Amino acid sequence: MTDDRTLRIALAGGGAFGAKHAAALRRIEGVEVTAVVSSSLERAQKFAAEQGVSRAAASLDEVLTMDDIDAVVLATPTQLHAGQTLACLEAGKHVQVEIPLADSLADAEACLAAQRRTGLVAMVGHTRRFNPSHQWVRRRIDAGEFAVQQMDVQTYFFRRENLNALGEPRSWTDHLLWHHAAHTVDLFAYQTGSPIVQAHALQGPVHPALGIAMDMSVQLRAANGALCTLSLSFNNDGPLGTSFRYIGDTGTYLARYDDLVTGRDEPIDVSRVDVSTDGIELQDREFVAAIRGGREPNSSIAQVMPCYRTLAALEEQLTAASAP
Repeated sequence: MTDDRTLRIALAGGGAFGAKHAAALRRIEGVEVTAVVSSSLERAQKFAAEQGVSRAAASLDEVLTMDDIDAVVLATPTQLHAGQTLACLEAGKHVQVEIPLADSLADAEACLAAQRRTGLVAMVGHTRRFNPSHQWVRRRIDAGEFAVQQMDVQTYFFRRENLNALGEPRSWTDHLLWHHAAHTVDLFAYQTGSPIVQAHALQGPVHPALGIAMDMSVQLRAANGALCTLSLSFNNDGPLGTSFRYIGDTGTYLARYDDLVTGRDEPIDVSRVDVSTDGIELQDREFVAAIRGGREPNSSIAQVMPCYRTLAALEEQLTAASAP
């Protein structure tokens, strides 16, 4: 499509991440959020009013019949991601789906096949590729100034109750492996530029009500010898979120979302890494630019598939280990 035509995007998901995408898309020139969808028409109308969007729809199916929608951003529960991605592609809409692409390898592979069949832009929200902190490290790697020896990553939340990022009750359950580990597995391969050749996982007890493991440990080795150790917990009573420690041949860096410090806790200015310091906005800008340019986006389905194949292998290990 031409650069001068407004790109009309529908946003599915009226929760915390839907609001983040709505704010980010408003800051991108030539983009209009044309419609929003949530879990009910009433919630969609409320979300549309909060975000200044003129149209609320009762279902994604309704949006996909609209001729004036070019693309869809999916910020919906994990269990819906693969099916909704397939529906968007089959309806001829470009699509960006929040992480994870799917919660099974078969569903992820089906999405890849649909993207290849349709030729549309299909991108997955692996936001760490776009955070200025990780981009800064990536540029040093690309310049030959830094090589990752080890990544040490901690992903900690306190979710003994099923609440979202706004502290509101969720209608679905999050997953340490298929959601939170997906960020690190993909980022480790992306930053080392080397495929993962060994992967091991252990998990703690399954929560009796939520039905998921609340603690997990993952170890990865890339073909170039770099290591990654990932600790995940839903039992950690603060501080919350994910921190990445890059241990390399010429320095040590700690990244926490869009912020970066050295191993000696010295702040690094990442304000000029890109046009924004908001990783979600940069992710959305890449989606829009790929559609306008008719090109594959960074974090396309094809690019992140090795991550999902690794997650599936880890799940097989965990299932085998828990068998009687």
